[in-house]
Amino acid sequence: MRPGLCQRGAFILQDGVAQRAFDIDLVYVDGYGLLASRGGPIFEADSLGLPQVLARITALQGQQGEHWRPSALPQRLADEGGRFSA
Repeated sequence: MRPGLCQRGAFILQDGVAQRAFDIDLVYVDGYGLLASRGGPIFEADSLGLPQVLARITALQGQQGEHWRPSALPQRLADEGGRFSA
């Protein structure tokens, strides 16, 4: 899991910089060279489940500080049983 990339992607979606989760994954795979076989960080977060991803990010926040405070979007989606991708 790449919690930092998922975290950045969540803020990008939350702030309206990207319209869809797929857009973020596309940039990471095609633009930054992440392995297409693993998908982008948002696809990976959806595959693992947002509660598990949030637990990891929250643990990192406890260890390393407020830099790792989760964005509101994945928390809301996890509470609703949702995913980044529709």
